[in-house]
Amino acid sequence: MAELEFAEAVRIALQSLWANKLRSILTLLGVMIGVAAVIMVITLVNGANRFVATKVYGYGADVFTAAKQPAVVFSDADLERYNKRRNLTLDDYRDVAGKCRDCATTGAMIDQQGKVVYGNHSSSDTDVRGWTWTMPPIYNINIDRGRGFSPVDDAHHSRVAIIGYDIVDNQFGLDDPIGKELRVDGIQYVIIGVGERKGKTLGQSQDNWVAIPLTTYLNTYGSKQSLTIYARSRGVGDPLALASGEVRSILRARRHDAPGAEDSFSIDTNETFVGIWQRISSSFAAVFVSLAAISLVVGGIVIMNIMLVSVTERTREIGLRKALGARRDDVLLQFLIESATMSLVGGLMGVAGGIVFAKVITLAVGFPSDIEFWPVLLGLFAAAGVGIFFGIYPARKAARLDPIVALRSEM
Repeated sequence: MAELEFAEAVRIALQSLWANKLRSILTLLGVMIGVAAVIMVITLVNGANRFVATKVYGYGADVFTAAKQPAVVFSDADLERYNKRRNLTLDDYRDVAGKCRDCATTGAMIDQQGKVVYGNHSSSDTDVRGWTWTMPPIYNINIDRGRGFSPVDDAHHSRVAIIGYDIVDNQFGLDDPIGKELRVDGIQYVIIGVGERKGKTLGQSQDNWVAIPLTTYLNTYGSKQSLTIYARSRGVGDPLALASGEVRSILRARRHDAPGAEDSFSIDTNETFVGIWQRISSSFAAVFVSLAAISLVVGGIVIMNIMLVSVTERTREIGLRKALGARRDDVLLQFLIESATMSLVGGLMGVAGGIVFAKVITLAVGFPSDIEFWPVLLGLFAAAGVGIFFGIYPARKAARLDPIVALRSEM
């Protein structure tokens, strides 16, 4: 019997929604916007978290870096303090590469924006990288065509280059770039390889780069910039801690850091990068979810108002039900189910809208999105909860109606 009453209450709610389509849409708009915003934000944040973990900082859990300053600086005071540190140099890298027994491999990198010219085509915002010959595998870049750098290229300051696919697409077209010559900031290099296509990260291309041997870079641009030293441990967990600890000891000894004094460099792991990003993205998500909650509250108030109107419109119906034996609890439950059903329909529409908006953003600007089941459940639960919470007052008002007075009311 209870199941029949529940089904009847749901049917009445759906009929009311269908009979007053425009009013229903306007009534549920707040719930729809709130749920859509929650789903969209969580979907985009989940996508960004996964993307950052696998691609942006995806060198691998066994890779760590040593640099003049940490990857993320949170204040101007910290930035000023880090800028006073001495640069990491090629000799620092060579010392680490020669002494770190717990490192499976090491590399070093330095980069800046530069101009690349081939024939009549040019780009002025290309990332020009100085790499040791060991860097492509550490940087998670496979050589798609041609070859990578060799120890000979490093030792002889060779004027050779590896390029990204943006350079191939925009300047070479269908021509094979291997063996061709291009100019980087006015200096001529022979192309020996093309890195695999990486696509876009948060809307920005990862294929607009040119790499030259690190020694060639330093001879061309000078040594005023600080290197970033990369190292891969022989595993994660304890091997990573041992390798990063050994690199730290080597650099402290070489740079004459006093015992007990702060390091004159920063060591970051993949976990450090991802952890920082997740803290930032969690704060971002919390702010937007809070704003979405305001929309849900507004939607709940509108639902409560409509349910109060419904109680007034159906006063005789309520009196008739009570006269036929319906208890207060039966009337209360009926109106709560109707309110929750209305809100849940708005939640379903909001879930669909949130997913669609997230995917549109992904297609439009390349921002990653990742749909998971739990945000959908969260959105529907929140919608149903809003409907029940804001439906309590109208439901209680309906349940307390005197059946004799209700039957006397005008239709």
